[in-house]
Amino acid sequence: MMEMGMRMDAPWGAADVFFTFTMWAVMMVGMMSASAAPVLFLFAATRARRADHGVRAAVPMFGFGYITVWVAFSLCATLAQWALHRAALLSSTMAAMSPRLAGVLLIGAGAYQLTPFKRACLTHCQTPLGFLMTHWRDGAGGAFQMGLRHGIYCLGCCWALMGVLFAVGVMNLAWVGVLTLFILLEKFGEHGARVSRIGGVLLVGLGILTFARAFAT
Repeated sequence: MMEMGMRMDAPWGAADVFFTFTMWAVMMVGMMSASAAPVLFLFAATRARRADHGVRAAVPMFGFGYITVWVAFSLCATLAQWALHRAALLSSTMAAMSPRLAGVLLIGAGAYQLTPFKRACLTHCQTPLGFLMTHWRDGAGGAFQMGLRHGIYCLGCCWALMGVLFAVGVMNLAWVGVLTLFILLEKFGEHGARVSRIGGVLLVGLGILTFARAFAT
């Protein structure tokens, strides 16, 4: 992937699209698996207590439904990266070359953290038991629907944070780690809602500084 990123002036072929999509899919599943684990374990325990004969199939189907959402997001991220590449807006590290673009991405992600929609999605992610009680479906097909719906709430909570990677570098493992930790803290930390808002303010501030740098140089 880094070798592909170095070919700044080369148009993408089918292999480039495939490997970029694979990179995003693996990265998204890796980043979001930890945040999905509590609800998945709780779902498995609940099915076991109910002595549901479909528990063995239901748990993987729940996970499959959740992963499906993030794989779909990975396709969207791939298309966005392809468009940025064609417009020559990405560096060899797959980060925004323009401080203005990077600033807009950071400000946008930070502002989204402060919206009611973000808070609503975060609330669903913070209360896995409440989610299971209000969205319960029987059978393997029902488990897939539940996983899909939980994934949609999770996507609504975190999609803007993933956009930060276009500002700091898609392959920047340090930022991948920071974002993964931040997602865990805002979802399962004792003061998750406050962490989410503070993170939003910090991202907006960082975006303003990055944007201002474009006029200072």
